[in-house]
Amino acid sequence: MARRKIVRIDEALCDGCGNCVTACSEGALAIVDGKARLVKDQYCDGFGDCIGDCPTGALVIDEREAPEFDMEATRAHVALLGGAEAVTRLEAAAAVHEEHDLAPLPVYSHGPGGGCPGSRVRFDPSPAPRPATRGEGPMQAIPSELRQWPVQLHLVQPGAPFFRGKELVLLNSCGAVASADVHWRFLRGRSVAIGCPKLDDTSSYAAKLAAILRDPTIPRVTVVRMEVPCCGGLTQLARQAATMSGRNDLVVDEVTIGIGGDVGRG
Repeated sequence: MARRKIVRIDEALCDGCGNCVTACSEGALAIVDGKARLVKDQYCDGFGDCIGDCPTGALVIDEREAPEFDMEATRAHVALLGGAEAVTRLEAAAAVHEEHDLAPLPVYSHGPGGGCPGSRVRFDPSPAPRPATRGEGPMQAIPSELRQWPVQLHLVQPGAPFFRGKELVLLNSCGAVASADVHWRFLRGRSVAIGCPKLDDTSSYAAKLAAILRDPTIPRVTVVRMEVPCCGGLTQLARQAATMSGRNDLVVDEVTIGIGGDVGRG
């Protein structure tokens, strides 16, 4: 064994919310007797995707003697937990780690050093067009495709008329800023609910979504998430809600938006 970065859980602080379990693409964490536990050292890659999702600060990344992270064993482990979909999520998280050259951290931080990938500072130094000034140009330069209000998942209500007969877009909070295509690509002709699985209080989200999705006229839910691993919690919420709705005809789809605004299927 060698010294390496690996998660440590302070059980006194852990409230068993399960956010870290959802955020961990490697399946390294589980809730046991109401507390988060590390399933096996070899499944933890030490990158800390789980830490930013902990509301009590119970998780940190420590350096200690531990077996090396085993990608093949982890792949087999998540396949047993969630099948091909879980393996795809694992490989997507690994690709994000490699793409952004993330290194395991001794402690969690929201600063430039990062912690989870969604909190790392990124900056494009290329020249940008001159900012528009207030009052310049037409009142609405780009037409909005939004046909409802409210839009926040905390505020929308099951049975609202704007849900009926339309596909539902479950949109992450950052998406409309990250991609200029969101309105015409996703909102046109659809209803929308916006949420963030990392920063929102999501305790009521699955039940509320399930209540919305019991409407048999809603044929599909498209989750529009960011590429960062923690945003995968939005897809899990949608799938949980679809199961809770009791419907077997509902389609749940996923689309991923890159940090640079590119759009691709999940």
